[in-house]
Amino acid sequence: MVPLNTFIIMSKKSLYLILTVFLCFKAVAQDSNFKTYTQKIGGSPQVYDMVAIPGGEYMMGSPASEKGRRADEGPQHKVKIEPFWMGKTEVTWDIYDLYAFKNMEKEMGARHPDPDKSVQKTDASTRPSPPYVDMSFGMGRSGYPAINMTQYAAIFFCKWLYEKTGIFYRLPTEAEWEYACRAGSKTAYSFDEAKIDEYAWYRKNSDAAYKKVGTKKPNAWGLYDMHGNVMEWTLDQYIPDYYAKQPKGEAFAPVTELYPTSVRGGSWDDEAADLRSAARVASKPEWKILDPQLPKSEWWMTSASFVGFRVVRPLKTPSQEEINAYYSPKLIEDY
Repeated sequence: MVPLNTFIIMSKKSLYLILTVFLCFKAVAQDSNFKTYTQKIGGSPQVYDMVAIPGGEYMMGSPASEKGRRADEGPQHKVKIEPFWMGKTEVTWDIYDLYAFKNMEKEMGARHPDPDKSVQKTDASTRPSPPYVDMSFGMGRSGYPAINMTQYAAIFFCKWLYEKTGIFYRLPTEAEWEYACRAGSKTAYSFDEAKIDEYAWYRKNSDAAYKKVGTKKPNAWGLYDMHGNVMEWTLDQYIPDYYAKQPKGEAFAPVTELYPTSVRGGSWDDEAADLRSAARVASKPEWKILDPQLPKSEWWMTSASFVGFRVVRPLKTPSQEEINAYYSPKLIEDY
């Protein structure tokens, strides 16, 4: 006969074994769901590809020896990144126009009726005011990255996309953006610098205009145009010495002032050094210099044809309270 205390010990071991197996199966199930997918935009034929970015640690910033390095890229510091999905390309006008212009979405909805995801379902979203000029400035629209929107407008696009899909999307933090751009690399670019023309649109090869997304080679994680084409909004306030103040790396620097906020990646109008993985850019009031309104538009930037964005989706969905807070940015008027 087995002693009672032995039975209890055996039972605890069995329970531990069962729990371990269960957690392993659960982890495998989660991993199997964490893969690249295509997000459909309800009420339209548009889709947006999301690439699964594995979590990990990396050294954010650039070493003092890096060619073209600026002071705001240091000191280098270790940052831990949780898994997330990121747009394979920058958001294009094809999708952004659905958000920005109600009439266009109504027309799409008439051709592709979808009662559960119709324009009426998301009509409560705050939409941009109509721009007084074509914000693509004739450089191309279908298949080209949406440009000239403010960070504020990009956040409300994410809210609109959430209401359309039921999935939480947001702008990437600076740390997430650089991590995804590097794709495991530790060099100035995510590719051999000698091959920059194969991966990036910049001043030397762009013929003074942006290009259709995804026409150059992707980085090692399958992301296109992380270097060049258009710069991309991040979630962060731009703070020049932030790395020194937060050497362990915080989640992000919350926006408390209209200027400057952080933009990444370099553009068709920039030199090669501005396309480096660690290069940081601060937004400027001059990006609205041609706006005749007072206060100036909170939605559009008349002189930022080099700025666009892409979205991310964290693997761990925030609480509803956190989501509501993210989608309620403070409106700071620009005079």
